[in-house]
Amino acid sequence: MTDTAKLLRVFRVDQQLRGLRTRLTAAESFAAQQEKLLNDLKSRHAAASAELKKARTKVASDESETASIDARIAKIREQMNQTKTNKEYSAFLSELNSLKEQKDAVETNELQQMQALESLQKTVDDLTTQINERQSIVERAKTDCQTKHDEIRDRLTELKSQRDTLAADVAPASLRVLEELIAARGDDAMAPVEVIDRRSHEWNCGACMMALTVETINRLAKGGMTRCTHCQCVLFTEEENVASKSEPKEPKAPKAPKAKVSKAKKPSAAPEAEASA
Repeated sequence: MTDTAKLLRVFRVDQQLRGLRTRLTAAESFAAQQEKLLNDLKSRHAAASAELKKARTKVASDESETASIDARIAKIREQMNQTKTNKEYSAFLSELNSLKEQKDAVETNELQQMQALESLQKTVDDLTTQINERQSIVERAKTDCQTKHDEIRDRLTELKSQRDTLAADVAPASLRVLEELIAARGDDAMAPVEVIDRRSHEWNCGACMMALTVETINRLAKGGMTRCTHCQCVLFTEEENVASKSEPKEPKAPKAPKAKVSKAKKPSAAPEAEASA
């Protein structure tokens, strides 16, 4: 078996391995993406919850301050009822008006905090719903990953063993070249030779579609590892698809036609009869 044929066997098994791993990789990628979205939602939920807690603290503080001002106003009104001079009454009245302005400011701020609190609560509730929904998606994605892994586990083990066996029969240098090409180009690491016109010596690389020289085809026909001079992929072909010689075969000369042999007619019996008479 030629070096190219050995490389091709390894390459085709490697293709099957990549195909199976691609299915698993896609499922794992989707699961990872959903996990990332879930973590982002949790982070936003934590931040919104912290803001909600601060808003509640501010509202509670404003409510406490309002209650304290109301208590102070009630006490001043009591004192105003007990005053004996206009001077004392005016002092209490001035303080009362100041407390009313202070209370209005606190109540305005409290109203704003209540609106912010309501908005934050809605945000937290929405994020909680989204987290629950995303959590379900993540769980399904993880289950799908495990299912796919179980489905292909035995086949992966079989193909890995087969590839190791085939790779052991390939020259280390050639195998290293193939593995580097597979890592860089995937399924384009090896490409078939496309026959355009054998008589006119026209062949193309199946990967880059560039023309191949007669020397390249001759080297490939000898079985050694041959790379495209343009894209550097390893070339392969079926033996009957490529002329093994640089010159086309001469057509066979047509056979000369055989001479026809004429059959002699038998003499008639009439003359014999006349002689006997």
